[in-house]
Amino acid sequence: MSVLFRILSKWPLPALHLLGSVLGWLVWCCSSSYRRSFRELVAQAGLPFEQVRPAIADAGRLVAELPRLWMRPHDTSCLPEVEVQGQEIVDALRAGGRPLIFFSIHGGCFEVIPQVLAELYGPVTALYRPARQAWLARLMQDWRERPGLFMAPASISGVRQMLKALRSGGTVALMTDQVPPDGLGLWAPFFGKPAYSMTLAAKLAHQSGAALVPLRAQRLAGGRGYSLQFFEPVAGLDATPAPDLLESVTLINRASEAMILGLPEQYLWAYKRYKQPRPQVTAKDAAA
Repeated sequence: MSVLFRILSKWPLPALHLLGSVLGWLVWCCSSSYRRSFRELVAQAGLPFEQVRPAIADAGRLVAELPRLWMRPHDTSCLPEVEVQGQEIVDALRAGGRPLIFFSIHGGCFEVIPQVLAELYGPVTALYRPARQAWLARLMQDWRERPGLFMAPASISGVRQMLKALRSGGTVALMTDQVPPDGLGLWAPFFGKPAYSMTLAAKLAHQSGAALVPLRAQRLAGGRGYSLQFFEPVAGLDATPAPDLLESVTLINRASEAMILGLPEQYLWAYKRYKQPRPQVTAKDAAA
């Protein structure tokens, strides 16, 4: 598999996106469970299918561009391929001395986000879910990390790693629309239906006083690169009195919903958002 990744990493982005479009539709046609999951979440979000139909091909583009993103030489910047918008929001928060927690969704090219953050505001510690397959977990760990970017697993040890990063003046990044491991979330509304939602972002914000900054990376047409947009930080988390944990997680979920509805044609609608949480990654992590 690593050989195939190395070959594909040399392809130009338009060719990878063309290949990905075919892959996306192939999976759609071959998997009834994929189609069912896709349609169920779209219906829950209250969107017409035609509006999200382009997301079928876009899911394949995400997979096809991974080799190029992960295996980009460490001395080559990703910024020439990324249009950054809303950076003045982050600059104002940094000027005020506030710690920053960036969060995004499973939409657009979310894999480029940690790399951009590492170059603009590194060092950055990014939360990720280790793959169940050992070989893929090793590849993800080895290829995702790069100068200024450190990966923290979605486990107790990863939580401690992110806390340490914030307390030392670093920044963290995570995906708030993923289902966290059992014990690291609570049931909160997501498009009007209870979903097991991570509490980590809210807890980190409460403990550190950090601003929670949403951001989203859109895939540009024709393989022209990406557009990364920062949004205003989630309001209400620093209210007096402070909101409880459920209210805080609900506010974060609403911000995630807004980003999804702003780019429905590039969201991973087949992601099983309402599934039951799985156990902690390892017994060692649970006992740490």
